[in-house]
Amino acid sequence: MPLTKNPNMKELIEKIDAEFEAFKADAELQLEKSNKAAGTRARKSSLDLEKQLKEFRNVSLEESKK
Repeated sequence: MPLTKNPNMKELIEKIDAEFEAFKADAELQLEKSNKAAGTRARKSSLDLEKQLKEFRNVSLEESKK
């Protein structure tokens, strides 16, 4: 079954994508302009991404059992 069939999976993928874009923007600001606040935001985003990716793994495993 394709991943997009499950609305929860689709929403989760969209959240991960949005969080990654925020992480990428803040990480680039930290790298290019030595923006310390952006570095803090990037680190927070990385923790949020970790949680979301674990959730994705769990949902994906449940979907594969159907």
